[in-house]
Amino acid sequence: MFLNAAFYNYRNLKNERIDLSSREVYFVGENGQGKSNLLEALYYLAYGVSFRTHTDSQIVRHNEKDFSVNAMFQKESNTEKVGIIFEGGKKRIEKNGKKITDRKDLINTIPCILFCHDDMRFAVGEPECRRFFIDQSLSLYDSLYIEDMRNYKKILKSRNLILKEKNYEMLSVYDQQLAVTGLVIQEKRKKAIFMFNQIFGKLFYEITGIEGVKIAYAPSWKEIKDGVNFRVPSAQQIITHLNSQQELDKHMETTMTGPHRDRIGFLYEGRNFIQTASTGQCRLISLILRVAQAVYYTRATGFKPVLLMDDVLLELDPEKRRKLTAMLPEYEQLFCTFLPGEPYENYRRETTKVYFIKNGEWSDE
Repeated sequence: MFLNAAFYNYRNLKNERIDLSSREVYFVGENGQGKSNLLEALYYLAYGVSFRTHTDSQIVRHNEKDFSVNAMFQKESNTEKVGIIFEGGKKRIEKNGKKITDRKDLINTIPCILFCHDDMRFAVGEPECRRFFIDQSLSLYDSLYIEDMRNYKKILKSRNLILKEKNYEMLSVYDQQLAVTGLVIQEKRKKAIFMFNQIFGKLFYEITGIEGVKIAYAPSWKEIKDGVNFRVPSAQQIITHLNSQQELDKHMETTMTGPHRDRIGFLYEGRNFIQTASTGQCRLISLILRVAQAVYYTRATGFKPVLLMDDVLLELDPEKRRKLTAMLPEYEQLFCTFLPGEPYENYRRETTKVYFIKNGEWSDE
């Protein structure tokens, strides 16, 4: 649970500490007043990056050069202090007063699940969007997976470079490394999607009445039929496959197969559900994926996440909004943004803290 947070030159937010010690905190205000900036700052403290930009300098208040965010977060009986300082064009992350040199050491400190409008890309966006979602879900609790992905991307980058430069001497070495690391990623993704399907389909049915929608995983390296079942291929079989694809890779000057080209989609009665789904159904898919992500995290770790919900209920009709809020997973803390005309009073509890946001400043009731 966030106990408090403090901001200095973070976008348009005032330079002040804010009390966040309630289990539910609502930020209410018109568009453009700073509600989403508050959620972004909390996300930044959890991940060390923004969900809106990859450029830290864009977060600094206008006419300023540096910014910082700090927070105290209580996880069971332990209180963690997190601070991120952007100064002189460089970012420094501190945890309990000590500098963190690897961002993966931060990610498991404050487990945040973000619901936002851009989540729609998980339903209708490019395949890399759905790969990102599954990779993020795994990274929330498995720091080794972060290393797996880093290693794979490093090997892939090196292999693609020699393909582009037409210097093939090291190709067999990179093939072996790519096969071993890539199969670890494929196996973990397969298990994660299997677990997600235990959660996702049931939730989608409870809200829409449509039964049988599921997440489908089509790895680039195809599984091998073994009797009536399918199994993941061996590293040697993948090396053989990569060798058979070398002429194509050389022609295209890039690696054409591997986990970076895995496909993840949504099936209903054996067909691509997104092709016939309405915009509302696609929006629900993105929301339910986030709910499933929170449930998945809790089942994997035993801990409850912090939920950040950024104006995501606006596009739902009242009945679906009621059903979705009723099935929110167990959470450590919940932060929501609302427009003044929204019926946020219907959701609040006696202990809910409500802040009214205007021009980057906040006031309570």
